[in-house]
Amino acid sequence: MAAMSHAQPQHRLTADAYLAWEAGQGLRHEYFQGEVFAMAGGTQNHNTLIGNAYLALRNHLKGAPCKVFMTDVRVQVQAADAYFYPDVVVNCPPQGHDGQSLFAAAPLLVVEVLSDSTASWDRGGKFAAYRQLPSLQEYVLLDPQARTVEVYRRNAANRFELYAWDAHNPGPCEFASVGLQWPLADVFEGVEPDKLADAAPTGVA
Repeated sequence: MAAMSHAQPQHRLTADAYLAWEAGQGLRHEYFQGEVFAMAGGTQNHNTLIGNAYLALRNHLKGAPCKVFMTDVRVQVQAADAYFYPDVVVNCPPQGHDGQSLFAAAPLLVVEVLSDSTASWDRGGKFAAYRQLPSLQEYVLLDPQARTVEVYRRNAANRFELYAWDAHNPGPCEFASVGLQWPLADVFEGVEPDKLADAAPTGVA
């Protein structure tokens, strides 16, 4: 989730009231069915993963009509009454970009970086909302602690299938919607190991 959103509703608003209200705020807020959630800062690992994904996709799509955005561009999910700020989004609208829009109108691929506080929401309610976007072909979850990549890909039956990569299945990871093959080592380049997770257990045998 972009910059680790904390589930702390600030106001109960309509979608239009949310848009008008947030335009005057100094911080970003996501909106879901009347509730507003403030976006907090993320860890260095979180930020590094976002940057890795953005650069890999931007370099791969150079010259293509699709555009890649990170953190500050909103996605509207009208069917779910929601507005989200993905960590990274690939937008492929049927018409040209004017460069001034605050929205990704036709997201093809969405990337969210997991954190302890957002993982269940990113896998649950947020993914359920994103699935209602007709344009969305892949939903990607990057886990900096477990060093895993999960790609949920829409199939011919309009269902999302899971493809996963980790140390036991190192890839390269495939983002089929944009034709990107991404080595796992490059995904987590610069991401520091979780010292708590790597610490050996202590105690008396």
